[in-house]
Amino acid sequence: MKSLFIRAEWDDEAEVWVATSDDVPGLVAEADTAEALLAKLRVLIPELLEANGYPNDGEVPFELFSRRFDIAHRQVA
Repeated sequence: MKSLFIRAEWDDEAEVWVATSDDVPGLVAEADTAEALLAKLRVLIPELLEANGYPNDGEVPFELFSRRFDIAHRQVA
C-alpha cells in the first residue's frame, strides 16, 4: 500500500490540530497537540479504511503534513 497523505492544520480559534485527508474517506480528527493527533490517527486510519471496504494489508503507512501560521516580531534596538 502506498503512503497515505494526511494534512494537519492548527485552528487558532479552537486551539487544536485538525487532520483531514483525501486518501482516507471520512477522516476528520482533532487534538490539542501534534503527538496526541498522531496517536488518534494510528487508530482512526485503519478503522476508517476497514469501514470503507479497503483491503486489510496489515500496516498502513501515512505521511502527516502539518502547517501552522504564526508571526515573529523583531526586537527594536
